[in-house]
Amino acid sequence: MYTILLVDDEAVVREGIRERIPWEELGFRCVADCENGVQALEEIERLRPHIVLTDINMPFMDGLALSREVMERYPETKVVILTGYDDFEYAQQALKLKVKDFILKPVTAAEFSAMLHKLRQELDEEKREREDLARLQSQLHESMPLLKERFLERMSTMALSEKEIASRLHYFQIQLTGPCYLALAIDTDRLEEQGGADTDRELLRFAIYNIAQEIISAEPGAVVFRSREERVMAVLSGDREELLQEKAQELAERIRQSAVQFLKLTVSVGIGMTVHSCTRIRETCKAAAAALDYRLVLGDNSVISILDMEKRRSSPAGHPAEFDRELIAGIKTGTADEVERAIEALIRYNKAELTSIDHCYLRIQKTILAVMQSLGDIGCKESEVFGEGINPMTEIYRFRTMEEIGEWLKTACRQAVHSVTATRHDQCRLQIAEAIAYLETNYEDENLSVKGVCKQVHMSVSYFSAAFKAHTGRTFIEYLTAVRMDKAKELLKFTGLRTYEIAARTGYSDAQYFSVLFKKHTGESPTDYRHRTAAEQA
Repeated sequence: MYTILLVDDEAVVREGIRERIPWEELGFRCVADCENGVQALEEIERLRPHIVLTDINMPFMDGLALSREVMERYPETKVVILTGYDDFEYAQQALKLKVKDFILKPVTAAEFSAMLHKLRQELDEEKREREDLARLQSQLHESMPLLKERFLERMSTMALSEKEIASRLHYFQIQLTGPCYLALAIDTDRLEEQGGADTDRELLRFAIYNIAQEIISAEPGAVVFRSREERVMAVLSGDREELLQEKAQELAERIRQSAVQFLKLTVSVGIGMTVHSCTRIRETCKAAAAALDYRLVLGDNSVISILDMEKRRSSPAGHPAEFDRELIAGIKTGTADEVERAIEALIRYNKAELTSIDHCYLRIQKTILAVMQSLGDIGCKESEVFGEGINPMTEIYRFRTMEEIGEWLKTACRQAVHSVTATRHDQCRLQIAEAIAYLETNYEDENLSVKGVCKQVHMSVSYFSAAFKAHTGRTFIEYLTAVRMDKAKELLKFTGLRTYEIAARTGYSDAQYFSVLFKKHTGESPTDYRHRTAAEQA
């Protein structure tokens, strides 16, 4: 039921309209009648009618002034002018005010009813439009999380313009201010073995997403979403590359530990390289996903930075095709069996296509390009794999069957696996040697930490810690303590320095703590050790 308010300075006119019109049949209810514009404004404020029917010529405030006030204050209210003045000037002013109708007195009940019927149709249509708009807005609000996730997934995989990215980030209220961006890829390890039924696995994936969301969403300039590969992805942003890498390591480690603590589930986290434009976010997302391939080498429950595993080139020549992914992953992780299976699958695929040998050559060349790219990423020489002075792109023309090409490619890729393993081992060994040299030179610094050493050798804390123990048989703290204790022994044996001076020279500001640690390490207090060695020398 719609409401209408009458305004006319003649009581007989107001009474006649109220009595003669079948309001309810027409879908209306007359809520009040007023004798001037001032009174009408007060009632309009109180009752908020759908329609105001007003005369023009009235005391205190005429109908045109009232119409102007109503239009400004209550733009959704419709105004109909009713007047006995058949004056074109009044009609012009009313039209300029955009009133809904202009009716001349005297007016019959039939004419008035026709006017109300028309207004009711307009009001019904406007109501439907508002309801449709409200329903669409509700649906949009409900779909917003999905739409937001679809955009983030597109941004992480497709080339989008800076303008489009900025517009969509603003629309979805995502704060990625930059100018540096870094991606994380979080994936469950062997979910089929760790989870139960399909429903349980879906719940576990969702639980991992919730953990990542809770940990990362607290960071400014960060967003978490799920990819089509059922991984949890995160993009961090900041103004300093070094701090962003450190923050990524910290967040990844917290996610890994939380999964074990709360879900009894292991996950691995891949960390991409830092990029300096929002249009390149897809590159760091791809690198973060690629880092997860190295689980085959480092094992499950790992935090893996692509910068630890690959020597990135500033201008990559290309990327391996999707069907070459298994082969490239096998080469990078040094898994010979994986490589051979991938090559056999590739040969079967080409044979099943029943294409010409020339077409097969093109496909194999594409695979070779992917292998060469992966070797460049890791820092291996192509000549070590394919032979000195051999162009692998033309070498395949010596063969006339896919089996011959397959055997040749297996031999080359086995050598690639060997070269990758050797290169990574040598690189890691050199970095650990550099770390030990730095440690032995700076052992006096009481603030010396694994984090500081990692900065010197350009390794992440998690990868360095595992590599250091594998190469030395000790943790970083155990090794540092051993170095400091050896230096303390020399000073006790060959100098007359006091215990607190020796403690300071070996990185301990607290002499009492040094003495406790020394006795724990040697079985003797510093004083006893000095006396015993002095007696032995005598």
